[in-house]
Amino acid sequence: MFPRAPRDAALDAVWLNTAGGITGGDTFQLSAEARPGARLRLTTQAAERIYRALPGAPGAMTTQLSVGHGAICHWLPQETILFDAAALTRSLRVDLTGDAAFLGCEALIFGRRAMGERVRDLRLSDRIDVTRDGRAVYADRLRLSGDADAQLSRAFVGGGAGAMGTVILARPDAGDAVDTLRAMLPANAGASAPTDDVAVVRLLAEDGFELRRSLVPLLSHLAGAPLPRPWMI
Repeated sequence: MFPRAPRDAALDAVWLNTAGGITGGDTFQLSAEARPGARLRLTTQAAERIYRALPGAPGAMTTQLSVGHGAICHWLPQETILFDAAALTRSLRVDLTGDAAFLGCEALIFGRRAMGERVRDLRLSDRIDVTRDGRAVYADRLRLSGDADAQLSRAFVGGGAGAMGTVILARPDAGDAVDTLRAMLPANAGASAPTDDVAVVRLLAEDGFELRRSLVPLLSHLAGAPLPRPWMI
C-alpha cells in the first residue's frame, strides 16, 4: 500500500503479509530501491507473527534494499512476534551508494508476556548486512536455538528480557549522534559507533509495550519526523 503523503514528504510504502503470519516452509521476499535523491519509508501494516513450525524447513524472510547517491531510506517494520516452537531464517541486506542515508529498526518479541506466553522452543537465525559502495560497514548475526526463555533469563544474555530492538543509522555523520542517543536510552540499552558513518542501538525490554515506549521517541528523533501511521495504531 502507498498511503497519501504531502508532495515534499518521503514516499511511504506499507508491506502486507496476506497470509496473516509465517510458519515452517513459508518464504517471503521483498526488494526495494530508492534511486538517487529519492526518499523512501517502508513499514508493515501490523506486527509480524512467526507461528509454530513442524520439524523441517523454517519460515524464511529475505529483504534487499538499495539506496542511491543522495537518497534516504527508512526501514521501519513493526515488531516480529515469535511464538513457542517457531522457526525462522531472516536476512536484511542494505546496499548504500555514495552519501546515501539509511535508518533501520528490527524488533523481536519473544512471546507476549501479557498473554502469559513463553518461548521454550525456538529456531531463529537472523542477519543484517549493510554495505557502502560495496564495502561492508555493519554486520549483525543473531542465533537462538532451544529454550529462548531460559537463555534470555541469563544475566549477561538478556537479564530476563522478553523483547529486543536493534536500530541502525548509516549516514556520513552517524557517529556524531551517539552521545545524544545514549542520553535518550533506558538503562537496559546501549549505543555505539562501529565506524564514523554508522551508529547502532540495542535495546532490551520486559515486553513489547516497554520496548515500543523506548523505540517510538528514538526513531522519531532519528527520522526527524513522526513515524509512519501504522505505528500509531
